[in-house]
Amino acid sequence: MGQLIADRRDIDFVLYEQLGAEKLCKFERYEDFNPKTFGMIINEARKLAIKEILPTFAQGDRQGVRFQNGQVRVPDSFHRPFKLFVQGEWTAMTADPDLGGQGLPHLIAMSALEYLSGANYSFAMYATENHAAGKMIELFGTQEQKELFVKKMYTGLWGGTMALTEPEAGSDVGALTTTAVKNEDSTYSITGNKIFITNGEHDLMENIIHPVLARIEGAPKGTKGISLFIVPKIWVNKDGSLGEPNDVVCTGTEEKMGIHGSATCAMSYGSKGQCRGFLLGEANHGMRVMFHMMNEARLLVGGIGFNNASAAYMLAVNYAKERIQGRDLAEALDPKAPGVAIINHPDVRRMLMWMKAHVDGMRSLMYFATLCMDMSESAETQEDKTYYHDLLDFLTPIVKSYCTDRGFEVCSQAVQVYGGYGYTREYPVEQLFRDVRIASIYEGTNGIQAMDLLARKLGMKKGEVFKDFMQEILKTVAGAKEIEELKPMAIILERAVSMMGETAFHMGSTAMSPQFKLAFGNALPFLDVTGDVIMAWMLLWRGVAAAPKLEKLVGHLDGKERKKKILNNKEAAFYQGQLKTAEYFIHSILPVTLGKMEAVRTGNAAIIDMPVPSFGG
Repeated sequence: MGQLIADRRDIDFVLYEQLGAEKLCKFERYEDFNPKTFGMIINEARKLAIKEILPTFAQGDRQGVRFQNGQVRVPDSFHRPFKLFVQGEWTAMTADPDLGGQGLPHLIAMSALEYLSGANYSFAMYATENHAAGKMIELFGTQEQKELFVKKMYTGLWGGTMALTEPEAGSDVGALTTTAVKNEDSTYSITGNKIFITNGEHDLMENIIHPVLARIEGAPKGTKGISLFIVPKIWVNKDGSLGEPNDVVCTGTEEKMGIHGSATCAMSYGSKGQCRGFLLGEANHGMRVMFHMMNEARLLVGGIGFNNASAAYMLAVNYAKERIQGRDLAEALDPKAPGVAIINHPDVRRMLMWMKAHVDGMRSLMYFATLCMDMSESAETQEDKTYYHDLLDFLTPIVKSYCTDRGFEVCSQAVQVYGGYGYTREYPVEQLFRDVRIASIYEGTNGIQAMDLLARKLGMKKGEVFKDFMQEILKTVAGAKEIEELKPMAIILERAVSMMGETAFHMGSTAMSPQFKLAFGNALPFLDVTGDVIMAWMLLWRGVAAAPKLEKLVGHLDGKERKKKILNNKEAAFYQGQLKTAEYFIHSILPVTLGKMEAVRTGNAAIIDMPVPSFGG
């Protein structure tokens, strides 16, 4: 893979030319930072990723995790980079420095994760999930719990998991059967089994802290009766020292399609009746606590889809520039014509342009979402904090679902660019294709994300948040209309926003009618078209940022001289690429999206009325 993980020039473009990341430094929270230090941090992440983490990508996949006698050993190659990861304080980049973090904006942490996670996310998950688990304790734990757990989790000394899923309950968390019984010392005895637990057991850290969902005896049925418990692998004494092993046992690891270096564990809690845990937050309010972690996790999973897509796209472009096959179409009938790189073939260029449009759009979306997170925490007024918090809440299921689905499709296209070689283990796109597939299932399947968008997010504050979202797009449309080259694209996007609003109203109305099942049957297609409109928005926004820069470089030139300057000047070529990418997506992809909106509004009932198939033979 070489250094083909993320596009640093594009990262800087989105950070500073599109989103204005430097404005974060004006807030008291980030006043010790400046763009130069941001750049240094991203450079260090890039260095660690390329030199130490990237070599584990194929090695970890080949060796995989090993399970024996209740213990899991990670791939041998993971140990050295993990120590360096911890030493570099990458395990909790956004956390308070007093708790072991770097105090970074979420936006800059996301930029660093493009490299750290993009190099091998099977590896990176061991070092980052502890932050999400620790954050719940920081926000909802008692003072004693915070002192016992948070800093050791943030600094990577102890790991963290998310123990939700059970064999029979699956995505229906409310059907869980794990129980909790209160003890005289105010701890709880936990009994139950969980499956698909990422990092449930491994040999990288001295302790693993399991946030476990369970039902206290006598609690209401369903999600309203679920509580959350801190269950250490090794018991933690009141003075912070480690005690005896808790009754927490890994009973096996899953053999998976991809991410072979990630320990996906089946866990047994209390099989000997001796598993203890601490109640986290209030009894019967465990889902409220867990959803805080899951919302952060869903953004990170969206990042997995995007990161793999970024690497796959860059690899495909590089391969297409080097792979000589076939003659140029203009000389197809000349047997003496030399072979050309496949990047000269129109169909290959079509695939690469489709990939670039989605990778660029996803990067802007991921960064915009994390900027909203920063603004929701740091904006000067409560009104602004609430505005960005709501906008992020609305975008979260779209980020998770759209970026994981499109990330998979980009990786699939990369395999296609490589042809037969792409289907072999000799080239990394094969592994990227396998590894990224789980992302659309992680942290609530994409169908569940679509139901969340329809059932909860569309109607937030009586639809005002959705209206604010559309107004954000229309601000970009207004700016684009002032630029002659972008005006036709702006008009098309404006029409798409209007149709999206009509489609959203139709979906919301249908969801409240006797035909509600039909609405939920079309929830994912609705999320998908909303994501397409967001891609068009992000790409047009990029165009608005790029057009003046390009004009400054080549505006005084005409015809051949202009083209020559663009071909020979990297910056001019970069900015021209932004305009052409937006042009392609808005003229070639968005019209298809409009047709999909029409299909959603038509609401054909075949998916509901179809008899359940019965197969014989």
